[in-house]
Amino acid sequence: MTGYEHDLSLRQMIERMPPDRMEAFAAEFADVLVWLDANPWVGNARPSQREPLGDWRLWLMMAGRGFGKTRAGAEWIDALARANPGIRIALVGASHDDVRNVMVEGESGIMNLVGSGPRPIYKPALRRIIWPGHAMAICYSAAEPEGLRGPQHHYAWADEVARWGASIGDGGRRGLAAWDNLMMGMRLGPHPRVLATTTPRALPLVRKILAVPDKALSGGATHANADNLPASFIAAMEANYGGTMLGRQEIGGELIADVEGALWTRAGIEECRVDAGLLDEEALARVVIGVDPPASKGGDACGIVVCARMNDGALSALSHPQAGARYAVIADESVEHATPERWAAAVVAAAHRWRAERVVAEVNNGGDMVVSVLRAVDPDLPVMTVHARRGKSERAEPIAINYSAGRVCHIGSFAKLEDQMCGMMGGGDYAGPGRSPDRADALVWALHSLMEQRGDGPHVWGL
Repeated sequence: MTGYEHDLSLRQMIERMPPDRMEAFAAEFADVLVWLDANPWVGNARPSQREPLGDWRLWLMMAGRGFGKTRAGAEWIDALARANPGIRIALVGASHDDVRNVMVEGESGIMNLVGSGPRPIYKPALRRIIWPGHAMAICYSAAEPEGLRGPQHHYAWADEVARWGASIGDGGRRGLAAWDNLMMGMRLGPHPRVLATTTPRALPLVRKILAVPDKALSGGATHANADNLPASFIAAMEANYGGTMLGRQEIGGELIADVEGALWTRAGIEECRVDAGLLDEEALARVVIGVDPPASKGGDACGIVVCARMNDGALSALSHPQAGARYAVIADESVEHATPERWAAAVVAAAHRWRAERVVAEVNNGGDMVVSVLRAVDPDLPVMTVHARRGKSERAEPIAINYSAGRVCHIGSFAKLEDQMCGMMGGGDYAGPGRSPDRADALVWALHSLMEQRGDGPHVWGL
């Protein structure tokens, strides 16, 4: 399963029917197919692009690039204008050019929709679109928030809100003011509604919208719209950004935010990333695997992280900020909801695959059982046990300092591990995904072992 099969349009579901079933469907519902041809959006819209059910005031569509946000917004506005003569609609973009070039005249904009009714009239000088029945959309720029003070509307479409005020350099204050003025003007008719479309960015305005209680939320990844995008675009996006935090945001549609007070930041981890294809195993001088076993059978994940000390100058040929790094995170082999036998087998497999010289396993929760389970799979496994006598963040702080000093790089991308690292707090709390930073803990044990042998500081005393 790719995660997008549930988000299929009616047309896609019909086209994916077995030939015999499709033939029977076409014979029995020929009039439906004719109607879909006359009303293409009804058949082509995916569930995540359709107006949500329920009594909502704000609909936030937060998704990756190429998802179809603009088309969904344009179709929603056009349908409302045709069904409700005389209504007033606000179209708000980051600038007047964005409203005109994307929301109105863009390839997926309002004026380029293919519908069965007469086209609306666009008056660029007046910044208005007028439909038959005299529904009217007025164009506004979020860079001019005072223009939204006073006007009243039944409906509004706020496009790419993550970009509102991004180029002004005022900390997002102008974008926030434009949003507040827009929402204060949503007071016409019995049920005013706003659609906000955006790629996810953890900016003040996006966070403010997410905090609205009476909202509907939809969205997804770029891949959900793959049938309507060039295969070369999908391939290029994956090749250039797949697995990176930017890719998770712009392709995967994830909102990735830093936690205040965390030992690692996402920008910091991104700076230490090295393309996995630029380094071979010959550059690795010594490999150690850190293991953080689950506290209960089949419970939390078993953290299994592979780290290495690199040969001197292994990255010196790269034009990269981490060219002088001494240590590398090279694999996250963690397993979730695994029995002791299964996670032990995963540890041994990783040790053989990466020719690890040492496996460092925490034994706080399992004691001798941890070694027994590992040795049951491989009696010759080079296991070293460690017993944590201090908090997780105290153990992680010296490792985070080594990251800041440019001594550690990530060869490739490890989304789940990095999410946990960015949730480890300096004060001892954990604010990341899951109940425990098992993957991040395993990373700390592995890197500590490598640094202790080399004599690099700072060290982790009193573990």
